Amino acid sequence: MPEGFYYLNSADTKKVLVDIWGNPPQAAEGTMGMIFPVKYAPTDIAAWGSIVEYSADGYVSDADAATTDYDELLQNIKDSIRENNVEREKQGFQEITLIGWASTPHYDKSAHALHWARDLLFGDDAQAPHTLNYSVRVLGREGVFEFDFVAGLSHLKEIEQVIPTVTTLVQFDKGMAYSDFVEGDKIAAYGMAGMIAAGAGAKIAAKVGLLALAAAFLKKAGILVVIVLGGALRFARGLFRRNKTPTA
Repeated sequence: MPEGFYYLNSADTKKVLVDIWGNPPQAAEGTMGMIFPVKYAPTDIAAWGSIVEYSADGYVSDADAATTDYDELLQNIKDSIRENNVEREKQGFQEITLIGWASTPHYDKSAHALHWARDLLFGDDAQAPHTLNYSVRVLGREGVFEFDFVAGLSHLKEIEQVIPTVTTLVQFDKGMAYSDFVEGDKIAAYGMAGMIAAGAGAKIAAKVGLLALAAAFLKKAGILVVIVLGGALRFARGLFRRNKTPTA
């Protein structure tokens, strides 16, 4: 890991996303782990982290990176999320509203990396804090490394600053880089637009559980809530302390 970050394995990632942050189980399916800055425990209200995955779907052509209508794509994703909310609410989870791009999709051709960020609202309270899902896809010859940063919208600038550090973790084996593609290699069934659309589905995540605890604390301001909140955070921190890189 780069200095200043620590890593949680897939089992602890599920605990964070589902048990602590309050997301549906599918938000944790297929994850390799999560990356966090050492200054945050996953239980901190201000914490943000990046889900890490790898999709071995083959070589993704970047030919449509400059020609995709990202405004039209945004509207299509909004419609899809709105339709999926019916099932989310049946399962007891909050509805999601995609407000818009927090960062418009852009492709770094030299690094073969696609970036985009979504501004999301969970629930029907228009005054609730917005969630940021910032996605980066680093392309390889046989598949794609996926980083999905889950944070509050206010962390956008901070995350943009650390992304170059985090993406340097991707080091493909010799002959497996994007530029090593040769005719006859497996080709992915989607391009850049499809990659963004696919990333707008089950992997949308928020710190729903922690935000709910914080809201309860602020609204009720009772000593019982203070005790429950403090006890829950201390308990949850203990789950992850063994994985945290020392700061000294």
